[in-house]
Amino acid sequence: MDPFDAGAGGLLKQPKSVWATAGASVVAFMGIGLVDPILPSIAQGLDATASQVSLLFTSYFLITAVAMLVTGFVSSRIGGRRTLLLGLAFVVVFAGLAGTSGSVGELVGFRAGWGLGNALFVSTALAVIVGAAAGGSAAAILLYESALGLGMACGPLLGALLGDASWRYPFFGTAFLMAVGFLCIAVFLKEQPKPARKTSLLDPIKALGHGGLASAAVSAFFYNYTFFTVLAFTPFVLNMSPYKSGAVFFAWGVLLAVFSVIVAPRFQKRFGSLKVLGGSLVLLAADVLVLGYGSHTAAVVCTILSGAFIGVNNTVYTELALGVSDAPRPVASAGYNFVRWFAAAAAPFFAPKIEEWTDVHIPFVVAALTAVAGAVVVVVRRKALTLPQALDSARAGGTPTAEEPEPKHATEDGVTVFAN
Repeated sequence: MDPFDAGAGGLLKQPKSVWATAGASVVAFMGIGLVDPILPSIAQGLDATASQVSLLFTSYFLITAVAMLVTGFVSSRIGGRRTLLLGLAFVVVFAGLAGTSGSVGELVGFRAGWGLGNALFVSTALAVIVGAAAGGSAAAILLYESALGLGMACGPLLGALLGDASWRYPFFGTAFLMAVGFLCIAVFLKEQPKPARKTSLLDPIKALGHGGLASAAVSAFFYNYTFFTVLAFTPFVLNMSPYKSGAVFFAWGVLLAVFSVIVAPRFQKRFGSLKVLGGSLVLLAADVLVLGYGSHTAAVVCTILSGAFIGVNNTVYTELALGVSDAPRPVASAGYNFVRWFAAAAAPFFAPKIEEWTDVHIPFVVAALTAVAGAVVVVVRRKALTLPQALDSARAGGTPTAEEPEPKHATEDGVTVFAN
């Protein structure tokens, strides 16, 4: 089946509830890259250093990582719809407060609260989209990745357009858009079925006992360090106006969206998920090395080009996290994200510190090494990371053979999961 087929079950033929959740997801992902083009402006406006301003990412993702252990606990008790609304409410409040900050410390603190809301929303949104989407998990994952790519592309653009007048306006703009998302979810999304068994706080940690899921999480940890070195540190290296920086990261986000939704599935079908992932990580490592050592023009080109490799990686990692283990998808996703988001918190803090200790090139050398480390994990743990044959066949649009039986299904937390 072609997930882009506009017929029943295609990517473009989805219920209103799915589009409402995906639309709110776009805005949620916009919040990640929103501050990219205005980081220098924030540093100037609040009289802060690059390393202090980079804590906007660190506080955001540190809270997001820890909150991943809570999301399943909450959603299994109050339901997916209420969890989404609770997360959106947190984002609206703390994004609005961020715009009123009088110091970098206040801004970092409000971003932490924003991260809690985003964790509640984003992790639940994927489960809701997979559960409610027509066309099965392949179409649902592509829709989710489309929302991610569009949000990552539009976030810097919105940050540049509003931030050119004041660095405070992008935060107020996000609060407004998330309020609209709140209303859409409230109107169009019906309550999701609660699971028969409530998720405990330790279930995501226990899920990491599966070798495949743990390997995916460790590899993604290294990859995320590279990803967020590009996202959080590069704006200081490019040292461009908000408009120019926003344009660069908009182009970066467009490539991320195109390669995650259109190119990655085709590469996976032809070469296999693990070969695509390993090759993309190595190419990303080479790209960030040129970014760090090349001219300013080369740095701009390589920043944009990195979006292609990041888009491919995001799609493959998402599929691995959701399909490689026998844990319920919300639990597997929470455990996987708990590990990988720590790298997203670490990179924005360590990259400017490494520059202070050494020079501007070395943060990109470290980022290249972590991308290679992620590829090494994929190669060494390739047997554990191999998706169930029926799932891989379904993802590629094929039909399982006699040796590849149709997978059994079970429903947990409103999400269809593969059961061994």
